[in-house]
Amino acid sequence: MAKKGPKKGKNFRRFGAVRQYRSGRWTATYLDLLGERRRAPDTFATKTDAEVWLSQVEADLTRGDWRDPDAGAVNFEEYALKWVVERGIAPTTDELYRRLLRLHILPAFGRYDLDQITPPRVREWRAERLTSTGATTVAKSYRLLKAVLETAAADELIRRNPCRIRGGGKESAIEREIATVEQVDALADAVGPRWRLMVYLGAYGPMRPEEQAELRRRDVDLDSMTIRVRQAAPELSTGRRAVGDTKSAAGRRYVVLPAFLHTDLRRHLDWYAEKEPDGLLFVGEKGAPFRRSSFGRKWRNARANVGMPEGFRFYDLRHTGHTLSTRSGATLKDTMVRAGQSSEKAALIYQHSDRERQKEVASGLDKMVRAARKKGSDQPEQGPSGAEVVRDA
Repeated sequence: MAKKGPKKGKNFRRFGAVRQYRSGRWTATYLDLLGERRRAPDTFATKTDAEVWLSQVEADLTRGDWRDPDAGAVNFEEYALKWVVERGIAPTTDELYRRLLRLHILPAFGRYDLDQITPPRVREWRAERLTSTGATTVAKSYRLLKAVLETAAADELIRRNPCRIRGGGKESAIEREIATVEQVDALADAVGPRWRLMVYLGAYGPMRPEEQAELRRRDVDLDSMTIRVRQAAPELSTGRRAVGDTKSAAGRRYVVLPAFLHTDLRRHLDWYAEKEPDGLLFVGEKGAPFRRSSFGRKWRNARANVGMPEGFRFYDLRHTGHTLSTRSGATLKDTMVRAGQSSEKAALIYQHSDRERQKEVASGLDKMVRAARKKGSDQPEQGPSGAEVVRDA
């Protein structure tokens, strides 16, 4: 009896199966790693197309590159907000991330699943943002989007991070203006006696305002002219003081103050600091802790009275301190320790070489070259130089 062959229409394969619909199009199915039947997301025009697709799936399974096609079906907004919660970040960073998401990222991607965010959509979003807001904000937003999607890739929810724009998250920091010694003194006078020391600590500390907000009487050693920075109390947009760790581990430090601040420091301790050993160093007229909002008004008035540019922030006093420290001979490491910075990149942002400093450098170079030339001219003659020999010949 003749052996029967396979029935017409059946398609036997070592991996997966293909089948033709009545419409004439083809579909493909396969068993995943857990034995669950998976169907191709689209139909194919020809049997060959369906078989090629199955071959690609088989290769992914063999190499270990296969991912659940339903894994990326996770809403980006839900995933991003959960991502922020899981970071365990400082309150100010948490506030920044949520603001960037709310204002710049979620309006564009919040409705999409993770696997629907593609490189073209990211490029279009970034280009649109650059026309609507500042480049610095766009860079911060791009870095946050990239970080969230990098975690999604690590979680194997997407195959590859779609944020692939070279330099997309790079910020070009503008050259911040620095104040002269005379301007720092004028600002300290204009801001009023209660806050005078705060200006000096910002410039010559140089301490962050949130670090000064949590300084205590016990942190001050008047004899050695040192202040110990232990914690920080940044003020959130809600008005809440978020007392906690400094910006980085390097922020916990001893700051040695220049001797000329001795009188200002002693007077502040006697007149304005809370009297308890653990009392705050800076409090308002009614005894309330330092508030950024109320101090901001005093700062803006002082800045206007001194004639400083409107864009000169209290935080820019740190730029002044860094620059003056460098001019006094401090090394990069010295300024990093003094300002509580953990990376050279961060420290370099605050070091400036303005036109006056360039004049000083040029003047020093001029003196060095003149001294070397003078020393050379004082040497006894050793016969004609090589150039003179050639010329005479």
